[in-house]
Amino acid sequence: MYVKIALIGNPNSGKSSLFNQLTGLNQKVANFAGVTVEKKMGFCILPNKEKAQIIDLPGTYSLYPKSLDEQVVLNFLLDSQNSEKPDLILVVTDASNLQRNLLLFEEIRDLGVPILLILNMIDLAKQSGWEIDIKKLENLLGVPVIATNARNGDGILELKTKVLEFSEHSYQPQLLECLSKQKQLIEEVQENFTLKNTYIANLYLHHYERLHFLSEEEKDYLQKQQIKYQFNSLSLQAQETLERFDKIGSVIAQTTQKYEKTNNPLRITQKIDTILLHPVWGYAIFLGVLLLMFNAIFKWAELPMTFIEDQTANLQEIIKNNLSDGWFTKLLADGIIAGIGSVVVFIPQIALLFAFIAILEESGYMVRAMIIMDKIMRKFGLNGKSVVPLISGVACAIPAIMATRNIDNRKERLITILITPLMSCSARLPIYTVMIALVVPAENAFGFISWQALALLTMYLLGIFMALLASIILSKLLKHQDNSYFVVEMPTYKVPRWKNIGLTILEKLKAFTLEAGKVIIVLSVVLWALASFGWGDSLEQAENKVRKENITFSEKELEPLINSAKLEASYAGVLGKALEPVIKPLGFDWRIGISLIASFAAREVFVSTMSVIYGLGTDDEQSVRERMSKQINPITQKPFYSVAVGFSLMVFYAFAMQCMSTVAIVYKETRSWKYPIGQIIVFNLLAYISSFFVYQLLK
Repeated sequence: MYVKIALIGNPNSGKSSLFNQLTGLNQKVANFAGVTVEKKMGFCILPNKEKAQIIDLPGTYSLYPKSLDEQVVLNFLLDSQNSEKPDLILVVTDASNLQRNLLLFEEIRDLGVPILLILNMIDLAKQSGWEIDIKKLENLLGVPVIATNARNGDGILELKTKVLEFSEHSYQPQLLECLSKQKQLIEEVQENFTLKNTYIANLYLHHYERLHFLSEEEKDYLQKQQIKYQFNSLSLQAQETLERFDKIGSVIAQTTQKYEKTNNPLRITQKIDTILLHPVWGYAIFLGVLLLMFNAIFKWAELPMTFIEDQTANLQEIIKNNLSDGWFTKLLADGIIAGIGSVVVFIPQIALLFAFIAILEESGYMVRAMIIMDKIMRKFGLNGKSVVPLISGVACAIPAIMATRNIDNRKERLITILITPLMSCSARLPIYTVMIALVVPAENAFGFISWQALALLTMYLLGIFMALLASIILSKLLKHQDNSYFVVEMPTYKVPRWKNIGLTILEKLKAFTLEAGKVIIVLSVVLWALASFGWGDSLEQAENKVRKENITFSEKELEPLINSAKLEASYAGVLGKALEPVIKPLGFDWRIGISLIASFAAREVFVSTMSVIYGLGTDDEQSVRERMSKQINPITQKPFYSVAVGFSLMVFYAFAMQCMSTVAIVYKETRSWKYPIGQIIVFNLLAYISSFFVYQLLK
C-alpha cells in the first residue's frame, strides 16, 4: 500500500512542474473513469523510501465548476466510492497571486481531507516584492504551508518530509455563516447520505445534477429538498464566495507585505506585452514564430532523419544477409521493418513540433497568442479560448478536441470540436514532408528561408483557412444562443524549464510511436501479404509475361519490371486497380489508392504503406522517398510525382477525415454520432473536390 496524493490548483499555478519534480520519468497518462479527461499519474519516493502515488488533477478555480474539466475534479473529490480517493491533497498556489488562489484552498480545506498548502513560484513572488510570513500563515489557516520553486526543485525535500506526517494535517471545518440559514437542510442531507461533514452536503445540494455517482433517486431527493427549503444555489454561492474572500483578505493583510521592486517580473512582462500584443507587431511576430517553427522542422531534423533512414536500411540488409531466404525474412525486412522505419524516421520532425508548442506554453506566449487572436476568432464564430485547441490540433486532434472542455460556450465548443480535425496534425507531417521533398526544390527563397518550409507553412495555413471558413458556416447553422465571453489569466513571462519540455516531448512521442506502432505493424503485415500473394498463379503468369516480352534483357534489368508486374497482379494491386477509376481524376494511381484505403485507420500509415509497396522485392536499400522519386509516369515518361500530383495528394490529406481515433473522440465529446458521421461525409467530399481542382489546375 502507498499514500495517494492529489495535486490540485488554479491553472498556471505551476502544478504540472511540481508533478514533474515529484515523479520525474515515473509517470503515465490515462483517462478519468467514464470521461475523456486526461489523468496524469506517477510515483515519488518519500524520505523513508516508501512510494507515494501522485495524481495531477486538471486545473480548477473553485469547486463550483464552469467547465467539464472542473466537473471532473468535483466528482473525483466527492465520490466516496472512488478507488483513487486521495489520502492527502496538495493545494498548489501561485505565491505571487495568493489572494485569488486561496479561494480554492478554502473550499478544499472544508472537505475535511488532510491537506498541505504549497506556495509555489516563491522566487517570482519575492522578485515581485511579496514577503510572506509562512509561520503566521500556517497558524491562521490551520494547515502546514510549504514554499516551493518547482522550476528548480527548491522546497521539494521539505514537502516530501511533510507528506510523511499527513495524518496529522486534518482540519475540522465549521459551517459558514452564510449557510447557517440552511443548516437544517444541510444536516438532513448529511445524515441521509452519511457524509463526513456539512460542507460536502452543501456541495451535494449545489451540484447534484453534475455528480455522476449519484443515482436518479438520490438526485430526485436532493431536488425535492431544494424546493422544499427554497435553496437558492446561485445566491448562496455568491454569498459563500464573498464570505470566503472577506476571510482571505484578513489573512493576506496579516501575513503578507508588498514592496516595490525595480526588476519586478510583472513590469518586465508588461513592457514585453506592449510589443507582443501590439495590433500590428503582435500578428507579425506570431506569424514569424510559426514560420520559424516550420523552417526548423525541415532544416534541423534533416541530419537525424538521414541517420534513421541509414540505420533502417542497414537493419534490413543485416536481416536479409543473416536469415534464410524465405517468406518470413521478406515479411520481417520488407514488411515490418520497412513499415516501422518509415514512420520512426519522422520522429525528429514531430519532436521539434512538440518542442515548439511546449516552449510557447511554458514561456507564457501561448496565452498572448490567444489574446491577439480573440478579436479575429470572434469574426468566425469562435473566441480566444479556441486558439489553444486549434494550435494543439497541429500536434494531434485527440488531445486538442479534449482541450475544448475549457470553452464555456456550448456553441463555440461544438464548432471548435467540429473544425479541429481540419488543422494539420503531426500524422499529416510525414505525408507533407515526403511530398514536398519530391516536388518542391530544396532552394532558398529570398536568400534565408527554403521554398520547402514555405510550402509546408502553406499547407498548415490552408488547414487554418478551411477551419475558419467551416466555422463561419457552422456559426450560421447551429442555433445555440448562449452568451460568449473571453476571460483568461495572463501569466508573467518565464524562461522555459527544459526538463518539463523534455518530459512533454517524451510523453507525446511515446504515445505517437506506441499507438501508431500497433496499427502500423498490423497493417504492414496485412499489406505485405496482400502485395506478396495473388489469385492462383497470377504472379507467376505476370513474371512469365515480362520475361517473354523482354527476352533480351538481363536479370538485373528484368528485376524491377517483374516486381512491378507481380505487384500489379497481387491482391493489393487488384484492390488498387478497382479504386483507380475513382481517384484517377485526382492524379492518383492504384499504388496511392492502396495507401488511401489503409490511411482511413490512421494517417501515419500512408508512408509505411508506400514504403512496403515500393520496397517489395527490391534488394537495394533506398528510402521510400528515393524509390517514389524514380517512378515514371507511363504516359508522359516524366516523374510520376509531379507538382500537380504532390499538391493534389497533400490537399486531399489536409481535408480528409481519416483518423478513426478522432472519430471516436468526437463521438465521446459530443455524445452523438451525427457529428462524427457528418464530419466523415463532408470532409472527405471536400478533400475529393479540392484535390480534383488542384490537380486539374496544376497538371
